[in-house]
Amino acid sequence: METVTLNPLYHRGAECIGIFFEPAKAFNDIIKKIPEIKWSHTNQCWYIPCTREHYTHLSNALQNKAIIEKDALRQYLQQRKAIVPVQQQVSVKASTSKMMITHPLNEENLAAFTAFKNMLALKKYSKNTVRNYCNEFHHLLRLLNKRSVNDLNKQHIMSYLLWLLEKQGCSAMHAHTAVNAIKFYCEQVMKKGKEFYDLPRPKKPVKLPSVLAEEEVITLVQKTKNLKHRAMMMAGYSAGLRVSEIVNLKINDIDSKRMMIHNRAAKGEKDRMVPFSKKLLETLREYYKEYKPKEYLFEGQKGGMYSSRSIQLILKEAKVKAEVKKKGSTHMLRHSYATYLLEAGTDIRIIQELLGHNSIKTTMRYTHVSKKSLEKVESPLDKLKW
Repeated sequence: METVTLNPLYHRGAECIGIFFEPAKAFNDIIKKIPEIKWSHTNQCWYIPCTREHYTHLSNALQNKAIIEKDALRQYLQQRKAIVPVQQQVSVKASTSKMMITHPLNEENLAAFTAFKNMLALKKYSKNTVRNYCNEFHHLLRLLNKRSVNDLNKQHIMSYLLWLLEKQGCSAMHAHTAVNAIKFYCEQVMKKGKEFYDLPRPKKPVKLPSVLAEEEVITLVQKTKNLKHRAMMMAGYSAGLRVSEIVNLKINDIDSKRMMIHNRAAKGEKDRMVPFSKKLLETLREYYKEYKPKEYLFEGQKGGMYSSRSIQLILKEAKVKAEVKKKGSTHMLRHSYATYLLEAGTDIRIIQELLGHNSIKTTMRYTHVSKKSLEKVESPLDKLKW
């Protein structure tokens, strides 16, 4: 019997199963009859889409005719199941696919990664935190090759962090995320207690948030002609919402009688109530008549939750039209909201509640960009007599 080896393959922008065997005309004729099979001149093999359905067709066609070697394919699929987020299982990027083929995790490290991801889910960490922690932990595991992550000691991890900073040129923020991911695995998954709490942490750079002037906000809104896009930007600025909170808003979260927005399951799984703008209410009523959303306040073209990435692109385009040169994403609207409240005399503790900050220290940074106290300071240049 012929021996057929199945290898994972990324070809023409899609995941495939590469079929390798010693050339034989009679066997080639059998292979050609498999549905949707194609020949790759680049890889010098036959290939089919990497789906259960296509694999079943292949398996049935080769039954009692060939011995199928599929260890490499099985390993790839195990990596895929553990590493690729569920929402991306249908489509995988070329870089991700090739990384899983060329740098697969060994069985022990793959089990460690699965346990790591499951614990993050049990602890109900935010999607962004899960993604960032998983990326950092996976990066470490790939570098280990056949070595088990469970064999690492504190000195190994310190060397790894130093390598990230000095050799890879990673930012302090990147290194902080790597530390947090490693700490989470050691303390929450491995139950090593506080053994790793004193890991060295590089200083975070102190950066002030970018804030829009009121005139710039007006121009941004006026230059945005699409009603839905305009309503989303107004919602972000009027209530200080994060981009994830904007896309998560549902129709029932808008309480027009009490003039409040019920922000459900925001960052940290915390609900909070935010005052609702009269101008936003007028815009939303007009928007509702035209778009008729069913569940989410802002829905995509095919229904369901709107894309966070799309909102970022909307603001980017609006900034170009409004000739706003300041750097910043949709979060800039939230910063501007907080700064406006501070300059209007709102108590810092109330601002903390409205923004949903755990620590007052996070809210205090807006005192550094507020002009309320700084505008009273007279420049020495203005005192010079010319």
